[in-house]
Amino acid sequence: MDRSGEFQKWKAQSLSKADLSRKGSVDEDVVELVRLLNGREQFFTTSSCSGRILLLDGGLNGCEIQKQNCSWLLVTHRICAKDDVLSALKKARGDAVLKFEPFVLHVQCRQLQDAQILAVRSTHGLEVPLSNKGRLMVTEEYIEFLLKIANQKMEENKKRIDRFYSCLQLALERQETSGLRPETNKMTHPVYTHRRKRKTEKMHGQCNSPEKQKDLESEEDNAEISLSFFPENY
Repeated sequence: MDRSGEFQKWKAQSLSKADLSRKGSVDEDVVELVRLLNGREQFFTTSSCSGRILLLDGGLNGCEIQKQNCSWLLVTHRICAKDDVLSALKKARGDAVLKFEPFVLHVQCRQLQDAQILAVRSTHGLEVPLSNKGRLMVTEEYIEFLLKIANQKMEENKKRIDRFYSCLQLALERQETSGLRPETNKMTHPVYTHRRKRKTEKMHGQCNSPEKQKDLESEEDNAEISLSFFPENY
């Protein structure tokens, strides 16, 4: 069997398996994205999460690194209310941590060229301890403040998913129209190159005003989720 045939067999086996996630199904906000990728012969998805706010209790011995060692007190893929967090915190017996985890998508690609079109970086998370050995260490006012930030991140996360879907769809359409796949030597520089360039500009005094600095920081944040590995003519 050729390598293409092996990949298609692997894809069919993977997509036929039961969803073993806690929810048991693909999150609503990424259904179309998952369908888009699985509809292309060179891709298939293995796991995904549209982004979530969760409250974990690590127990008396802590949460270590693996979330499976924690008690999930609360999890939502939508905007979270303070009362829901306070109610869940009453169940905490160890070190409770409030987290926001952004959209994540794992994709198997047939070739390296196929993988390059999907390369995206983001640092859009949040993780804050709230209790120690079951004792709440922060005020309700601070929890409300944290949730405001987490909810803002959730809203921005949804916008990023939509932008990612639109950019990916267009890139795939152009790739199919041209009949070519992006080669490594035709790719633009990675995200971190752009970020390093901006930092260098700041060091040379090219960003002196607060307004200019704010604009650059905004551009830098957007660059983290831009599909900067697309071909130069994208």
